[in-house]
Amino acid sequence: MHNPLAILRLLVLVALPGLAAGVSAQDKLHIYNWNDYFAEDTLSTFEERTGIRAVLDVYDSNEVLEAKLFAGSSGYDLVFPTARPFGARHVKAGLYLPLDKSKLPGLDKLDPAIMASLAAVDPGNAHLVPYMWGTSGLGINVAKVKAALGDTAELDTWALVFDPDKASKLAGCGISLLDDATEVYSAALAYLGKDPNSQVAADLEAASKLVKAVHPHIRYFHSSQYQSDLANGDLCVAQGYSGDVLQARTRADEAGNQVEIAYLIPREGAALWTDVVAIPKDAPSPDAAHGFIAHLLDPAVIAAASNYILYANPNPASEALLDESLRKDPGVYPSPEVKERLFVPSERTDREIRNLNRLFTRLKAGH
Repeated sequence: MHNPLAILRLLVLVALPGLAAGVSAQDKLHIYNWNDYFAEDTLSTFEERTGIRAVLDVYDSNEVLEAKLFAGSSGYDLVFPTARPFGARHVKAGLYLPLDKSKLPGLDKLDPAIMASLAAVDPGNAHLVPYMWGTSGLGINVAKVKAALGDTAELDTWALVFDPDKASKLAGCGISLLDDATEVYSAALAYLGKDPNSQVAADLEAASKLVKAVHPHIRYFHSSQYQSDLANGDLCVAQGYSGDVLQARTRADEAGNQVEIAYLIPREGAALWTDVVAIPKDAPSPDAAHGFIAHLLDPAVIAAASNYILYANPNPASEALLDESLRKDPGVYPSPEVKERLFVPSERTDREIRNLNRLFTRLKAGH
């Protein structure tokens, strides 16, 4: 019997040299991605296969990436935005090069549900290829939270950061929120029982009031620092991305510092997101960019990435290669019951984005 996984890997391996043939071995592939979002050997194995040097720059917010893309001439060949609302907006603005799917073996084998979801914002899946997916919830230092709130305290709730009484008790061990207007406002709205994607003025005012009330207890707003601070025991509650929190747990375990980290999806609801890979329309090396996407479509490559960064990937053929602990972790692959409580961030108009960012800037400043 033919092994479908082996055949797919062979197709990818055959495709990569062909894609690289049009570029010089001295050529570089410039990648702009989130920090710690590849396996340790993702770039090196691509270089070995193709002779193309991969140069990586990192960012810690979609807004930073978006500013570079809209400014133009970023110099990057590949970028990794979150599909909604960012990737969707970029597609509408014509920022990405259409994919040459003949160079992407295995693209048609990705999770049909995820591809259908992306097609709603990228018709025909013409520009965006799913990379990883996850949720935005709470990372907690279990012992410190229980010490502050009591052993019977409910932990799977946004109340840990939005209830002034609880937040005041946790302030001493440290609370952080993401430096992301969409994430903070959607979480606040979910906690209030409102539509997490609401742009109604009264709803946003209520969310602003909620966050302003706990602002004195928030140590900082940041989208990556919480990972190391959780691992070191310098924070006890952080709004964060599922895989980042799980990486913090792994670091704490490796350090043997007795810090027990848990990732929880709040019962009031949490964001379900998909990060994608896309080629800017002015990419210097589009052929090499296609080659790298083909590299990521190799089940072994994407499985290694998932095993390292602890995020779920959209390639069903990689499942057999995932660590069992990852496959069975409810923080990575939520149960159907939990999935029902998740929401997908919606697209926003330019005016809505400016308004949300203005409100968030004032909020962070304590106004």
